[in-house]
Amino acid sequence: MVVDMDTSETAVELTEAENELYDRQIRLWGLESQKRLRTAKILIAGLCGLGAEITKNIILSGVNSVKLLDDKNVTEEDFCSQFLAPRESLNTNRAEASLTRARALNPMVNISADHEPLKEKASEFFGQFDVVVVNGATNEELLRIDTICRDLGVKFIATDVWGTFGFYFASLQKHSYVEDVIKHKVVANSEKKKKYETVSIPTQRDVEYPGYSAWLDFDVTEPSYLRKLKRNGPGVLLLSVLQKFRTTHKRDPSYKTREADLELLRGIRDELLPNSILGDEALGMIFAQISPAVAVVGGVVAQEVIKVVTKLEAPHRNLFVFDPETCAGYVEAIEAK
Repeated sequence: MVVDMDTSETAVELTEAENELYDRQIRLWGLESQKRLRTAKILIAGLCGLGAEITKNIILSGVNSVKLLDDKNVTEEDFCSQFLAPRESLNTNRAEASLTRARALNPMVNISADHEPLKEKASEFFGQFDVVVVNGATNEELLRIDTICRDLGVKFIATDVWGTFGFYFASLQKHSYVEDVIKHKVVANSEKKKKYETVSIPTQRDVEYPGYSAWLDFDVTEPSYLRKLKRNGPGVLLLSVLQKFRTTHKRDPSYKTREADLELLRGIRDELLPNSILGDEALGMIFAQISPAVAVVGGVVAQEVIKVVTKLEAPHRNLFVFDPETCAGYVEAIEAK
């Protein structure tokens, strides 16, 4: 249908300084989109390297506010990819250690830190945000937060990176966006030949995104899906193994206990996915968070948050996987049962 968007949310006007700062972005996605960004409030939970990359990109886009939430302290492992926390912040809270450099990125964005555990946050806390992005949490916690966000009408994205492997899952409920539909219009109709011109018609689309439970209920051993593995690779299988490791051992695999953790990973793989194509080589690529993978996955997540807020283009639906063996990402559509 031809778009007839509600303009009440874009009634805010940009200041002269904001127009100057965001000039290139306004040329890219338009003034109305920048106004929507200007009113957006984003929560980013988990200030590891991935959280820092997402934070950087979201702040530079020009949102209204960003809340950084993390109850963990900065470790030596964070310095593989966490560029917001300086070296001297070792053993201090990750969210608070990231504030100074985050604020320096864009002084027009309101940035604050929260060091309380994510699991202690009640539903009222999440209701103040337009988009909630969580990484580093267990499936149980991700499901709890997604359920709260769906009840409140808040968009939710779960994401993570292990080594050079990463993913995100978008739970956006019913999402409306606008895309330009190109049509050919007759401008002259002589007896010999018709003349056409192309016109771009903004058209609104509505898409349903299932909740995080759809991923938890997804059967990676289903024969119809196993046939896809030859094309896409074993990334989804690896995600299942890593999340099972985190649930079982209450932590992620560590480079400090690499050999022991590889044995645990192989045991989980053989239990969940006997005779699968997920080899030992892939399991060896998931220690710490490596900067190139963080840059790719964090960039994609931030891009999707911007799509959600601006309502331009369709966000990926709904599971994105970055495969370390191919160094390529792909999208799987996970449906609710």
